[in-house]
Amino acid sequence: MSVALGLALGAGLLLLISPRLWPSSADGSARGRGLTASVHDRLTHAGLDRVSVSSFLAVSGLVGLAAGVLAEALLRVDGAALAAAATGLLLPWAVVGARSASRRRAHREVWPDVVDHLVSAVRAGMGLPDAVASLAVAGPAVLRPAFQEFASVHRTTGSFAVALDELKDRLADPTADRILETLRMAREVGGTQLPDVLRGLARFLREEAAIRSEAEARQSWVVNAAKLGVAAPWIILALLSTRSEAVAAYDTPTGTVVIVVGLVVSAIAYRLMLALGRLPEDRRWFA
Repeated sequence: MSVALGLALGAGLLLLISPRLWPSSADGSARGRGLTASVHDRLTHAGLDRVSVSSFLAVSGLVGLAAGVLAEALLRVDGAALAAAATGLLLPWAVVGARSASRRRAHREVWPDVVDHLVSAVRAGMGLPDAVASLAVAGPAVLRPAFQEFASVHRTTGSFAVALDELKDRLADPTADRILETLRMAREVGGTQLPDVLRGLARFLREEAAIRSEAEARQSWVVNAAKLGVAAPWIILALLSTRSEAVAAYDTPTGTVVIVVGLVVSAIAYRLMLALGRLPEDRRWFA
């Protein structure tokens, strides 16, 4: 079984580097670019836009390999080592997901303040590029680096549209898309209703944030129950592995099948519980 585990992990690492070793056809390349873009979006949402997709995948593979080897050395149960390797492989993805959710919540609380600042700047007679760039100094601290980058791009290119596109890619946030596309339309079409539109948007964002926060608080028990339900049997398995007779029972083909089936069932149940408790997320505009 140890040989099979090594082969499985080696195959996983080979799959990670296979796009560079064997370039695919045009259709395959399109699918590969779609997958790469999806992973890049995940990293961007988590504030890890400077981390390359290949580096992230390599780290995932190495963490899975290390977890499998460590579990094999400590428990001497091939099935448990395989489960640990799978868990380690998914651990970086879980970390990215948690960072993304935390970052999204933090941003959701400050977007109304951003809109209020834009309204004040527009009413004071500032142009839209200057109003957006001023957020690099006067905006919420969590968003200032993104607006500093906007100001730098706008100074370099002189194009408000290009700077907005760069800012949208950096923020990767549906609410940011709504605000920035509103500013783009006002810039291109003109009109005097922009302050009223922005004030209405700020009011809507505050109401939406309050409702979502209340719903998330009520749904938090679902997530906690899912985590507890998934972790409990594996904690028990780890405790049982301290007994030699339990190790002997699980270190058999039947024991390995039981562990693998338990791993699959745990993964399916966890994803199902999260799906039932997850609130729908806004989709990005013109991303």
